Amino acid sequence: MTPYSIFIVDDEKELSNSLAFNLRNTYEVTTFGDAESTIAQLAQQQPDLILLDIGLPGMSGLQALKEIKRITPDVLVIMVTAYGDICNVVQAMKLGAHDYLNKPLHTDTLKNSINNALETIRLRKEIQSLQKKHIAENTPCFIGESNAIADIWQFITKVARSPDMPILIMGESGTGKELIASAIHYKSPNFKGPFTTINCAAIAPTIIESELFGYAKGAFSGAAPGGKQGLIEQAADGTLFLDEVGDLSTEAQAKLLRFLETGEFYRVGGTRKKTVHTRIVSATNQDLEALVNEKRFRLDLFYRLAVARVKLPSLNERHGDIMMLARYFLDRYSRKYGKTFTGFTARVKRWLVTHHWRGNVRELKNIIETAVIVGEHPKIRLKEIEPNLPQGLGRQLSKVIQTHNGYPPIPEGGFDLEAFEQHCLETALKIADGNYTQAAKFLRMSYYSFRYRYKKNQALKKNAVGGH
Repeated sequence: MTPYSIFIVDDEKELSNSLAFNLRNTYEVTTFGDAESTIAQLAQQQPDLILLDIGLPGMSGLQALKEIKRITPDVLVIMVTAYGDICNVVQAMKLGAHDYLNKPLHTDTLKNSINNALETIRLRKEIQSLQKKHIAENTPCFIGESNAIADIWQFITKVARSPDMPILIMGESGTGKELIASAIHYKSPNFKGPFTTINCAAIAPTIIESELFGYAKGAFSGAAPGGKQGLIEQAADGTLFLDEVGDLSTEAQAKLLRFLETGEFYRVGGTRKKTVHTRIVSATNQDLEALVNEKRFRLDLFYRLAVARVKLPSLNERHGDIMMLARYFLDRYSRKYGKTFTGFTARVKRWLVTHHWRGNVRELKNIIETAVIVGEHPKIRLKEIEPNLPQGLGRQLSKVIQTHNGYPPIPEGGFDLEAFEQHCLETALKIADGNYTQAAKFLRMSYYSFRYRYKKNQALKKNAVGGH
């Protein structure tokens, strides 16, 4: 293991050399006689710890501390002085000093202070290593060289540091919204707390409140005898990810708003107020502002959830990243399934970068995984890609739509887009015998997009009938 590095900054050369002699057996030590040369060296080398004298010639130790923390905020600094001035102690701590020692330095006191500081550094490095490992293994959506991905990474690195800030992630289905939420959690001070998720669209409106906030003993018929913790409680000191937050019921929206404003809530059927610290990260593939205008989503809740917002680009907006992602998935699934694929044929490469990715990164991942499973060639060929595509289903749907008597003739003015979309959705659902998941596959849409569009079109149809 690489030893910890320490800078000793003191104009008393004899003391500085003595400290260095005692510490060099355990640490990498560099000595400086003034603050200016120390700060200049920080551009080339960042130590783990700095022993900094207050009474330096030129720039004072307190001035140097302020500049050091500006340049390298993670470096721990132990202040050293021959004067026990309480004002200096207070100012040094306000500026970010880790500890404060008076001269003459006693060996045991100095070593204890250094050991405590380095234990803090060790734990911090351990957490950073775990965070990097988790993010590298679980967030392929960050793979790429596009400016959009670099900007998102920089943005979430900043907002993740604030453990209380609600964040709204917007983007099409399959762009990696949950992976982004996970990265925010693992880069935040809430890292050691739980990361809990709920898909608001998959939970019936009648039970979403009890899922989020829990319920009290005897709250309703069939309730667990002792009541139940909700997901907000389960995610205490961690992160709760609300996927498809636009599907929350009106009642759940009101309770969530209260929690975001006060940190307080009541279990369903309960009278005891509860308080927990949970960061809320939410995501949607819908236009929440449009839902607000339609009175289907609360404006005040929208602003509470969207204190920070991040918009994920579709895979079709980052063509330059497609092959990097494809190679990542190829390597990942080759190792998983014990295969030895070396790459893609030229035809596959052309197909990958020209294909319209309706399912985004998720679609790419699924196609590569299946190709690896069925393929036997050193390189992935087009015939191993094509069976994964729902072209046959698409042809079947197209044929039904073209020959279906229910659709009116094309008018002189052209298609009625909403009516045509409605017809496609209804036809797909008919082919799938009422199965939303299968109908969505026919149309090469996500389940949630299909469900949202189908319900929206049914509402428009109902309104149109009512209007007549």
